[in-house]
Amino acid sequence: MGDIVSPTKKRYALVGTGGRAGLFYTTIAKDYSKTSTVVGLCDTNQTRLNYAKSKIEALGHPPIPTYLAADFDEMIAETKPDEVIVTTIDRTHHTYIVRAMELGCNVITEKPMTIDVPQCQEIISAVDRTNQRVRVTFNYRYAPHNTKIFEIIRSGAIGSVTSIHFEWMLNTSHGADYFRRWHRDVRNSGGLLVHKSTHHFDLINFWLQSKPKTVYAQGDLKFYGKKNAEERGVTEFYARAHGSAVARDDPFALHLDQNQQLKALYLDAEHEDGYFRDQSVFGDGISIEDTMNVLVRYENNTVLTYSLTAYAPWEGFRVSFNGTGGRLEAEIVESSYVNSGGEQAKEGAAESITLLLRPLLQEPQKVEIVQGAGGHGGGDNVLLRDLFGDVEPDEYMRAASHIDGAASILTGVAANRSIRTGQVVTVSDILSLP
Repeated sequence: MGDIVSPTKKRYALVGTGGRAGLFYTTIAKDYSKTSTVVGLCDTNQTRLNYAKSKIEALGHPPIPTYLAADFDEMIAETKPDEVIVTTIDRTHHTYIVRAMELGCNVITEKPMTIDVPQCQEIISAVDRTNQRVRVTFNYRYAPHNTKIFEIIRSGAIGSVTSIHFEWMLNTSHGADYFRRWHRDVRNSGGLLVHKSTHHFDLINFWLQSKPKTVYAQGDLKFYGKKNAEERGVTEFYARAHGSAVARDDPFALHLDQNQQLKALYLDAEHEDGYFRDQSVFGDGISIEDTMNVLVRYENNTVLTYSLTAYAPWEGFRVSFNGTGGRLEAEIVESSYVNSGGEQAKEGAAESITLLLRPLLQEPQKVEIVQGAGGHGGGDNVLLRDLFGDVEPDEYMRAASHIDGAASILTGVAANRSIRTGQVVTVSDILSLP
């Protein structure tokens, strides 16, 4: 039956057992089993629950009870967790965050914290009402190169930052995956300017130690979707890859039966909820953009130009900071991945890092970076140690609160509003943050 759980161990319940959840429960079972334990698993789908249960117990973790979503309150009452880890579909994050706090638990939530202003306000109000804590898992803050950028800017090496150009590329493996799954519906994810860009906008907030003030944006669906494919001369289409002869020759198709984890989490589970993880990226029903450009002015008067492309030939980002004392340039090439399609530790690992400091009236200086192991450029492992390991002082202040979570999505929410209206959006008009 497994070991008796020590009363000194921190107790975690997890809601949402899809692809990202494995990072958390696997880490607790493998690396932090002496200090942490998972006491309950919750999901809308029993097949996925059973899979998660089998994976964590195979690592030697004591047996874990499972609960369907309707029994969330029952799980909290019976298992008495200290903290709830939320890794559900984005549009339901706030439901579990708020309810967990009302039931006396702190919360660790995947990004984005939520997808719109009313849900964001609910979370802020619940924190104030319950005095519980929300941590948002912005792992990119913890990547060594992103921490180094923060350190250089904080040191004053380029003076006061006046402007930033930030270009993020998702390639046709990773980028396409958002158009196969639930993210393709803006009602689920808030679009990529909320779901994906929350990482990027949080980095800017973190690097500048500031918040967005005004936002203007444009965005379009230019590559994915049936209409775009038809205009490029495509004549054969399919709704989903599984069982489709047409999909066999499509390099954008995802074949669930060819990957054990994808098959177990999704193909074997779809009879319960009808969720198809392998939809065609060139089908109808896509309501998010794949090409986005955003102009942001921050409260400290720095200006950001930002672009996100979801069909690039390579994966990674370029960012340039102009300051009164010089310029800082970075290029990070990342390994791409399909969520739940391989080892989580390899996801988003940096393939190459170039960081160049150009002080005014001086020779350029190449900044050396010790690359971290693991996903998201080495940030995942550092974040997980910060979440589940011994509490240690962090001179970089990388732990993200609910206010950080709100500030990161507000840029994307304001950008979405700007795309709809064609107007500049003042962030404080939609939500004022402390």
